[in-house]
This record gives sequence, C-alpha cells and structure tokens, in this order.
Amino acid sequence: MSRVGRAPITVPAGVTVTIADGNLVTVKGPKGEMQRTFNPSLTIKQEGTELLVTRPNDSKEMRSLHGTTRALLHNMVVGCHETFTKTLQVNGIGYRVEKKGNAVTMKLGYSHDVVVEEIPGITMEVPDANTIVVRGCDKQAVGQFAAVIRGKRPPEPYKGKGIKYADEVIRRKEGKTGAKKK
Repeated sequence: MSRVGRAPITVPAGVTVTIADGNLVTVKGPKGEMQRTFNPSLTIKQEGTELLVTRPNDSKEMRSLHGTTRALLHNMVVGCHETFTKTLQVNGIGYRVEKKGNAVTMKLGYSHDVVVEEIPGITMEVPDANTIVVRGCDKQAVGQFAAVIRGKRPPEPYKGKGIKYADEVIRRKEGKTGAKKK
C-alpha cells in the first residue's frame, strides 16, 4: 500500500470537510474555501477528525491515484487552515518593487514598468523594496503565480540579477577573461 495514501489526514479545529456524491470534497476554513472532485473509484471517508483515502484494488492506476489524492486533500485542508506562501527576491541595481492597490509595479531594467495584478484567491505583499510575498490557500495556484512573476525577469548566472525564490541558489558563472588577440 502507498505510504502517503495510507496516512490519515488530521482535520484541525475550525476546518469543516464535506464529502458529496461523486467524491466532490469541499473544505472550509478560516483562510478560505476550496472545492475539488476526485476520482470516484477511490473512497474518501471522514472518521471523527480524520480523513481516510482507500483504493478498491492494487492496479497501477489506483496505486498512483491513491497517494496523489491523499496529498491533494491534505493540501486543501492545510491551505484552508493556514495559507501557503512563496517569497520572491528582486536582485539588481535599480530593480525595485512597490505595491499600488491590488497590483505590484516592478522596475526590472526594462524601458517600462512591469505591472502584475492579483488574481482571485491570491494576495501579494511587498514588505520592502526587494521582496514580494505571494499568499493563498491553493498550493498549486500560489506556485504558478510565483512562477509567472519570476518569469518576468529570471535570474541570470553572471551577476545574479533578476527575480528569484528566497530559497533558490543561483549557480554563478565566471565572466570572460581578458585574453589578448595577436
């Protein structure tokens, strides 16, 4: 059996989980509400404050769906109880970020400012001129939105300029040497 799929999901206080027909799972919590339909072959049961995911047989498809379904369900419960965050750092001379309303304006060395607006379910914070914090209850949406922002100016390997994740390590390359021509 899948080690991930076999583990029960503990539902914290303040979070309610509703399982409807066709494995439509709704999770409501203090930080938001999420809804997702899972494969109807799998069985999702709530026993007290725990959620259990079981599979009908040991076919390859069911084995792969078992752990994935449990992980997605766990991320829904955690996201509605506490938000997921991604921190981005902006590095470079003259590169800076500021928040105006629900949009973030970035000066990234282009001839124009780059403006990114918040989408429903995702919020952005700018604690200082070189940091962006992306928050939301959907782990996949937070990661995707952070990747879109990072894609506006990915970090380059020579000087390290650009937008990078806070925990990302940029492999630096050595520049050209001053070899003389004959």
